[in-house]
Amino acid sequence: MIGQAINRVDGISKVTGAAQYAYERDDFGRAAVGFMLAAGIAKGRITRIDTGAAERAPAVLLVLTHANVARQGPRNGSSPEGFGRAWPVLESDRITFFGQPVALVVAETFEEARAAAGLIEVSYATERGAFDLASHADRAYAPRTANVGLATDSTLGDLERAMAEAPVTIDHTYTTPAHFAQPMEPQACLAHWIGDNLHIRAALQIIGGARLALARTLRIAPERVHVDARFVGGGFGSKLRIHEEAVFAALAARELRRPVKVAQTRRQVFTTVGRRPETIQRVRLAASRDGRLMGIGHDVNMQGTERELFVEQTATIMRSLYAAPNRLTRHRVTNLDVGFGEAVRAPGEAPGLLAVESAVDQLAHELGLDPVELRIRNEPEQDPEKNVPFNGRRMVECYREGARRFGWSARSAVPASRREGDELIGLGMAAAIRMHFQGATRAVVRMERDGSVIVRSDMTDIGTGTYTILGQVAAEALSVPYRMVTVELARTGLPPSPGSGGSWGAANSSNAVHRACEALKAKVFGTAHVAGATTAGLVDEIARRFPEGVEGEGSLVGMADDPNYKNYSQHTYGASFAEVAVSVTTGEVRLRRMVGVFAAGRIINPKTAHSQLIGGMIWGVSSALHEGAHVDPRYGNVVNGDLAEYLVPVHADIPSIEGVFLDDFDDKANPLGMKGVGELGVCGTGAAIANAVFNATGVRVFDFPITSEKLLSGLPGNV
Repeated sequence: MIGQAINRVDGISKVTGAAQYAYERDDFGRAAVGFMLAAGIAKGRITRIDTGAAERAPAVLLVLTHANVARQGPRNGSSPEGFGRAWPVLESDRITFFGQPVALVVAETFEEARAAAGLIEVSYATERGAFDLASHADRAYAPRTANVGLATDSTLGDLERAMAEAPVTIDHTYTTPAHFAQPMEPQACLAHWIGDNLHIRAALQIIGGARLALARTLRIAPERVHVDARFVGGGFGSKLRIHEEAVFAALAARELRRPVKVAQTRRQVFTTVGRRPETIQRVRLAASRDGRLMGIGHDVNMQGTERELFVEQTATIMRSLYAAPNRLTRHRVTNLDVGFGEAVRAPGEAPGLLAVESAVDQLAHELGLDPVELRIRNEPEQDPEKNVPFNGRRMVECYREGARRFGWSARSAVPASRREGDELIGLGMAAAIRMHFQGATRAVVRMERDGSVIVRSDMTDIGTGTYTILGQVAAEALSVPYRMVTVELARTGLPPSPGSGGSWGAANSSNAVHRACEALKAKVFGTAHVAGATTAGLVDEIARRFPEGVEGEGSLVGMADDPNYKNYSQHTYGASFAEVAVSVTTGEVRLRRMVGVFAAGRIINPKTAHSQLIGGMIWGVSSALHEGAHVDPRYGNVVNGDLAEYLVPVHADIPSIEGVFLDDFDDKANPLGMKGVGELGVCGTGAAIANAVFNATGVRVFDFPITSEKLLSGLPGNV
């Protein structure tokens, strides 16, 4: 079954509406509905809040403000406890970002709650805030670490000397705006208390973290919190932790002693949920005339907040991508009075590769070298900063296979030299690299006497196909038909996992399930006879010796306990190639075709993996050409905080895209030889488009996204 492109087992239930998401569930009977009221300033304090009219409004059951909310666990935005930290609401009269919830209204219906929230009168003492990264960049400081504990800085050799002595240098500054994850399903939670136990149905990526965070926030034992996230409509990092809706639902349900559900509106998701931080990135490259890198530098200054510390690992991608004796990477943070940062799909690599791979393309142009050849000349033999071998690094194969499939040899090296009518045509490419993470994971597999199999883990399926691939792993390991396997996921009480995120979910849970199956067979046959086990023999033996069924438990250790993470540099790899057309009249950029070739270990299900890959590549298109939050520098609000004006690609923007996996098995990654694919397609794709735009026009845009007004003045006839 491993390697079969079978349909998703939950596909029919989703497209027919049978699959219920958090806000749709009615497990506890009719629920009251909460609506969050947002602050109308970005910094200051509440001087007066009058809820009288709201409390008297029809069908209103409860109004919560900072004046009457129950005591909660304290916030610690710099705590290393990550997704299990307390997340209190209505902490005080202080306002620290525009859109911060200042009240919750609970009524019988959503419409009644929303209408009543509009009756609340709030007065503020407004303070002057800092909303623009560039004008406050002098505030930047060095954080203790970058995300997931990665080093803030790295230094080898002398980059300044390399830049001074090299015959060819690149020194450019690139900017990327804040990005939002915006999954199809907004953050939502249904909460109900049964005695002293909290039961929630929520849109989450990690079950264990949510349970711990709610327990700490509500000041109760974790064992009293029961979480269920059976179906989740996308996450992209925005559901790794709980947000205000979950805490509000739990507090209101406890107060009213009845079920309460709260969902964020789409506009609220743009303010209350975190964002990918805005960045200013300086990239420096020093090279010999033949294209050998003598030095590389990547300095990143990003938006942060005092409320929550999040240091996106944007400068880390340079640490393992290219060989060079002189190296410098640094992360700096500038705190602003805006919404907090958090993981958005491919954190670090997505914005970092936009800058780095644009700079490498510029270096190739300055040297007169083919961009593919330049990258191959600087391919490292081992990790240049860790001094250990790479595992499964097939980067050069990705370059060459991608170039072959795309027809890269037809590219003109002279920018703005190919024209078709009113359009300039250009080709570009970029490398992709993504860290491969691993977290401690457990799974239990049970086989009944009739041969049916149940797989259990609190791993979540956020729309990626986890239910399907774990069934495939178990079916193959136990040699049973796929239809005999049932997968139970995403609730407390099941074996723990790190959930979905960081492209770790599939590899973690699949390997734990595989080992659980091996443990089950060993329990039935003994370790000496597992290799020769047959389905019929397994079922017969269980029926004879284990009439009540038998279970096996499997686990995977985290990175700190796996010697492969000490002995090897763990990544996934790829290369993207793009062709664009740019109108000389309007400056409009249209993607005409794209090819990506990637190495990500063994692929369990080519259909679901390909879907992830193509989705990631489209995300890269968005980062290059469409996407960006615009913050009003006067008031600190996101002025394009809805899907009408926060631009993402639509069908008309995306032509046929070819995404290809190399046939691969990485024996240094894990027993199944697989790695993550959920974010790899994002990596480098945007830079490939940016480089194609340069090849088409001769205009290099340093401020993303690339839009018409940034190109027009440099196009033929407009110069």
